[in-house]
Amino acid sequence: MLNNEIVLPHQKEFIEQQLVAMGLPRPTSFSYKVNPDTHADEGSSKGTVLLLGNSSPPTLLIEDSVVFPQAQTQPVTQARQPAQATESASSLGHSAAPGYTGWTHADQRPTKPRALPNLELALLPRWTAAPPALTGPIPQTLLLAAQVLLFGVVIVQFIMLYRSFALAAACSSFVDAGILRRQSASSATSSAPDYYQTVPELFPGPTPTGIPAFLAQTNPAPFPSTTYYPPTPLETQVPIQGNTGNGNIYQMLGQLSHYFPNPDGFGVNEYALPQNASIVQLNMLSRHGSRYPTTGSGATVLVQKILNHTTGVAGYPQVTFAGNQSFLNTFTDKLGAEILVPIGHQELFESGILHQYMYGHLYNNNGSKIVARTTTEDRMLQSAEYFMAGFFGLGWTENATLVLNIESGTGTWNNSLAGYYNCPNANKVVNTAGTNATNVWASIYLKDAQARLNATTPGFNWTITDTYNAQSLCAYEQVALGYSDFCQLFTYQEWEGYEYSVDINFAGNNAFQSPVGRGVGIGFVQEQIALLSKHTINAPVAQINVTLDNNTVTFPLNQSLNFFFSHDTNIMSILTAFGFTQFAPVMPDTYMPANRSLIVSHMEPFGARLDMEVINTPSPLNGSRAGGANYLAGPPTTYIHFILNQRTLPLGVSFPACGLRDDGWCELTTFLEVQSANLAEAQYEYSCFGNYTVGPYGSITNGVALANETYVA
Repeated sequence: MLNNEIVLPHQKEFIEQQLVAMGLPRPTSFSYKVNPDTHADEGSSKGTVLLLGNSSPPTLLIEDSVVFPQAQTQPVTQARQPAQATESASSLGHSAAPGYTGWTHADQRPTKPRALPNLELALLPRWTAAPPALTGPIPQTLLLAAQVLLFGVVIVQFIMLYRSFALAAACSSFVDAGILRRQSASSATSSAPDYYQTVPELFPGPTPTGIPAFLAQTNPAPFPSTTYYPPTPLETQVPIQGNTGNGNIYQMLGQLSHYFPNPDGFGVNEYALPQNASIVQLNMLSRHGSRYPTTGSGATVLVQKILNHTTGVAGYPQVTFAGNQSFLNTFTDKLGAEILVPIGHQELFESGILHQYMYGHLYNNNGSKIVARTTTEDRMLQSAEYFMAGFFGLGWTENATLVLNIESGTGTWNNSLAGYYNCPNANKVVNTAGTNATNVWASIYLKDAQARLNATTPGFNWTITDTYNAQSLCAYEQVALGYSDFCQLFTYQEWEGYEYSVDINFAGNNAFQSPVGRGVGIGFVQEQIALLSKHTINAPVAQINVTLDNNTVTFPLNQSLNFFFSHDTNIMSILTAFGFTQFAPVMPDTYMPANRSLIVSHMEPFGARLDMEVINTPSPLNGSRAGGANYLAGPPTTYIHFILNQRTLPLGVSFPACGLRDDGWCELTTFLEVQSANLAEAQYEYSCFGNYTVGPYGSITNGVALANETYVA
């Protein structure tokens, strides 16, 4: 067995010193050969060590027993006596007969085997008289051994060089897939040889895989009474004043909450898939993962105000914070902007893994790729890639292709995944009812908090807006840094108020109290209807990109898995455009009702996902599931099942034609009939481009602008 390892520099120097002291030439290269006869006893390896010297005099051959203990070693500086008389050939003292000069480890106590080049070995002379002068001719067998070894070294180096070229060529084939930048980023600045590239795998060992999971179809109890959560890097065990019921404020942060499954559901129970029923298609819409604050958001404004008062900025009096605000005296801005934070990667990766377990069986692994869609924004692309890595593995580009919708604030490019850019009124004052409602409510629920903060540090002048932004900073720092001191500034009741402030904000800006609630999401709804009906879209409709949706390459109709990635407000508008009127009731802006259906923390946390299952049954299924699954007489039937954050979103509650089924399903034909009227109901042109005014928050109840002004084209 040839080991073409490099002798460590300190080993080489020691060898040279010993050889020179013996009157032998200084060697120019080192290598060794170990016999297969290893582990004769625990911790030892017997073999032959070969030192290749200068051309003249010839090679020096050294044979001995080499011991590989685990203990830390030091170079041997004096001779040792053999443990037994029978070991005279390997003794470390002087004896009457000349012996060999050999490698011997400084510690003769054997433990576990170790690799020779990584140990500190001592070259020790063994003789009792003067060492013999090696002046005679070297035997032919020794020369032959040296030649064979040199030939082996050349062959190994050639193989390594060939592998380097092969790996470089293999990597270049991934350029079009867009992953070379990730695989080569670290190696571009590394001086290490590229012998250990990971793609393609050259010696992978056995690689048989099992049948993909289909937990969505096989799970007999989707939501057991007890569940176990894996450890999380986020610190959530923070004492909050007034938290008497062991509540979790980190699941009350609205759209800034780290992902968690909906804890309460949407009014129906979960049921296992009945016998002989089959899930045949999944269309998933996912939000991106946890991110840094939006540029210019309220949280970043508060950060700058704090720094202005603590770093001596001209025009801002120096403030010393006290009490539970004292951490602000040394506060620095540690947040980035817009892009995913580390746990945002984890959220999408774990979502991909979950969906692989739930729906992996739907992937038709016949060599063809599925097409998934996201946008060009960095956090959107990253979210899609992490999801794909979770679902397919790191080699996901062999299984899927991402189509990127251009996300631009100019509205030049049609993009149903960021529909507000193709709806000008969504970004104008006519669509600020939710913001206005939040301001009203914040002045009520944060009144005590504002007074408390100003009493502790009067020189800062905490406003209601500052106080509200401090709550947002808690949420952003929590997902970015794992912990935030801002969280303990507020009581549990004030966190309940914060959650409700987000709910009315979304209702007024993105849902049924918004004049563009339906209009922003209608493009995506039309795409889903087309996919479920198996046809492309040939004419411009709302935000639809006809270039993509009129081509079965970029809008495939035969996929059983369809993945889309979007934003929180866009998903809320999509639910509104679908017509989920169970979220339509107006919520007041002056008090928090005891019960409400629209809770953004449960609907749009970071990493939220809406799963739309298409299910085939051998005959109609009785809608009363409490007593078990009972099939009715009739032909095979196809149903659709909506699941938002792992809980069923009942279709019959919002669409009476579907019926109030226990399982929340709806016959697909009925669902498509209901949806056929939604495009007209959204009034896209008028809502998004019309010249109109709006009344106070709550005057709009159907997600469409009131026809009180003339439409201006």
